[in-house]
Amino acid sequence: MVLRRLFLHWLFPAAFVLPLWLFVGWIVFSGGSGWALLWLLIAAPAVFVTQTVVALIVRGRGSVRTERAVSWRDVIGIGLWQLCVIALGLYDGRTFFPLLVLSVVGAFVLIWSSLAQLWNEARGGVALYRTADGTGYIPPTRERPRPRVEGDVIVVTEKPVSD
Repeated sequence: MVLRRLFLHWLFPAAFVLPLWLFVGWIVFSGGSGWALLWLLIAAPAVFVTQTVVALIVRGRGSVRTERAVSWRDVIGIGLWQLCVIALGLYDGRTFFPLLVLSVVGAFVLIWSSLAQLWNEARGGVALYRTADGTGYIPPTRERPRPRVEGDVIVVTEKPVSD
């Protein structure tokens, strides 16, 4: 649970740190070619937008808000995608293009997975509310209106038997 909560708090900072890492990696590991610089100018904003969109979708889910933690599916998917982006920032010529393809495909899969989880939770229809002390409860359903009765209604009240 601690790892899942830490991951939730990492989602928005990662939107700034990962693109910054791509620039720092390009400087430190001398990404070198003009193609790498062109890729960097396209990839850094794309990573920022993708990470921000995924963070908003994940934080929009009811289960994430109530538990204050992401799902294990999120931890694995987002974690693998972020590791791929970090490895991409090393600018190793042997693995650059396979990692590039993997990170682009991973971004699409990640957005699809996040939207699927949001959709599945939204279809459930059961809302879980919390009181001020943190106790969870499901709100009561509304009573169906009683049918109107035509004619006279006789009410019989009982009187307690006194000895």
